Amino acid sequence: MANATPVRVRFCPSPTGNPHVGLVRTALFNWAYARHHGGAFVFRVEDTDAARDSEESYEQLLDAMRWLGFDWDEGPAAFDSASGKGDGGPHAPYRQSQRMDIYQDVAQKLLDGGYAYHCYCTAEELDERREAARKAGKASGYDGKCRTVTPEQKAAYEAEGRTSIVRFRMPDETITFTDLVRGELTFQPENVTDYGILRANGAPLYTLVNPVDDALMEITHVLRGEDLLSSTPRQIALYKALIELGIAKQVPAFGHLPYVMGEGNKKLSKRDPQSSLNLYRERGFLPEGLLNYLSLLGWSFSEDQDLFSIDEMVAKFEIEDVNANPARFDLKKAEAINADHIRRLDVKAFTEACAPWLQAPYAPWAPEDFDRAAWEAIAPHAQTRLTVLSEITQNVDFLFLQEPVFDEASWTKAMGKGDPVALLTTARAKLETADWSSPEALKEAVLAAGEEHGLKLGKAQAPVRVAVTGRTVGLPLFESLEVLGKDRTLARIDAALKKLGA
Repeated sequence: MANATPVRVRFCPSPTGNPHVGLVRTALFNWAYARHHGGAFVFRVEDTDAARDSEESYEQLLDAMRWLGFDWDEGPAAFDSASGKGDGGPHAPYRQSQRMDIYQDVAQKLLDGGYAYHCYCTAEELDERREAARKAGKASGYDGKCRTVTPEQKAAYEAEGRTSIVRFRMPDETITFTDLVRGELTFQPENVTDYGILRANGAPLYTLVNPVDDALMEITHVLRGEDLLSSTPRQIALYKALIELGIAKQVPAFGHLPYVMGEGNKKLSKRDPQSSLNLYRERGFLPEGLLNYLSLLGWSFSEDQDLFSIDEMVAKFEIEDVNANPARFDLKKAEAINADHIRRLDVKAFTEACAPWLQAPYAPWAPEDFDRAAWEAIAPHAQTRLTVLSEITQNVDFLFLQEPVFDEASWTKAMGKGDPVALLTTARAKLETADWSSPEALKEAVLAAGEEHGLKLGKAQAPVRVAVTGRTVGLPLFESLEVLGKDRTLARIDAALKKLGA
């Protein structure tokens, strides 16, 4: 059923440190909801914390959003520099640090309208009263002491040199709303007390700037993390005040997304190594693979299908289908889904996706030793073996290095049993006279060598594989030999025989 009001959602991260996967899932659900309903996806940056925010982190956010494919409709910069899409919009600017005058103006209107007031309580006084309330078994939120400060008291406080914050005056009423994920929720007034919206130095707090921006940008649905649920009744009260002041048009619908849990069933935090988006990019996750997995953290495509494209997800995504229960991040499942998406690529797209890991700083070979034709020939065989794209470097290094890098454990395993010198000598002779136009002929040559020494193919090919590639595990051997070529293959077997003392 179509929404009566066009959907407008926002994603509003703070530029502090590297983006993390929990943040990405929030962006994904907002973006998918907007695209499903043909609405607008607004990208806003909450950069009012001068001590923690940085331009470097801001640029990382932009880069991450572009890499993930979250094309925004309104934002602080263009999603695509060629088209200019998403640069600005009717509610610009989209960085909170550039909207300070707006917040000051709204705060003054709240003060003038009696919706907010100056609070002169010191931190020590607040702590003492909260402790007394706790001991008495009462709610320990702000007790409203400054709600009724007279002009004379105000003058006396200021004569003492006291500064004041600005608090929003919460209505003395129960607040009930329907969460799109969790259903109907009710908050009693004693549990939601007056709260600060401006610091003593006049700087606006998150509790003001976030809902004011949502109101002015006409956001219809606020989809955010469960950790922000407790602030929702405060924001609803503020929205109602903003509506009465003619600043807001409506109270948005809220949906609070479940926690993402990490090791030990603890909430995944920015400090957890596995939470960093950069980690997955560096390892070579595809955006499609990572987003497919992250969408399953609280939502499902169907009971029997975990693998799907982002377009398929958008076609089915409804916020009401999100599960309220915490979701556990499972790296193994994430890798398995990413591997499936790698196999879904056509070969040309796969070869291009691997490009960063075939050059510095990842590639251990000299740039001039990279052979494009050899890479394109081996790529279809490599594609079926990878979990993440970064694995391609070690899988194909034997093609581009002057000589293989021997893994000592592999060498010991393959050469430490039987008579590897005799086997390699026989295999070399048969490969020298084999037909090098097909991997099947090379397989027959190694199989024949093994039979002469009473070995099945598996045991016969292990010494050949290590001699040529340096490892016991890798890409299909005979396809690898074909791409490497006869001369280089025989030279490597000779080098292995020399290493064995033959």
